Amino acid sequence: MKSRIIGIDFDGTCVTHDFPKVGKDIGAAPVLKKLVDEGHRLILFTMRSNRINPQSSEYDVVAKGGAYLTEAILWFHTNNIPLWGVNENPEQSDWTDSPKPYCHLYIDDAALGCPLIYDPLISYRPFVDWVKAEEMLKEKGFFK
Repeated sequence: MKSRIIGIDFDGTCVTHDFPKVGKDIGAAPVLKKLVDEGHRLILFTMRSNRINPQSSEYDVVAKGGAYLTEAILWFHTNNIPLWGVNENPEQSDWTDSPKPYCHLYIDDAALGCPLIYDPLISYRPFVDWVKAEEMLKEKGFFK
């Protein structure tokens, strides 16, 4: 299998939506480890940042500063999942100035077609169903 670049969202994808805290475990780590073990490269592709004084009038935006991106990166480190990039593809600057990281696949709870679970006892928003996501990744040849 050829190595692929995979963009991974964080909140609702790796963990439940509990921003500004890191959410609850939803089973992402074992699947992400399998992807890395197969030679795929992961790019954390998230809205989290380490903003000191955020400003927003949007009703669902937490306008409180913090080291939110660092906390997401630490989640990957704690789970022994190496990241190839964070919000950027380290190899694309030679051929584009686009801020969107080039990936072969994006896994994001907000993506059309991403398998989701809605369980209000766990999270107020749907989150990725990693059992189904793993099946889809196997079907598409990301695992042996």
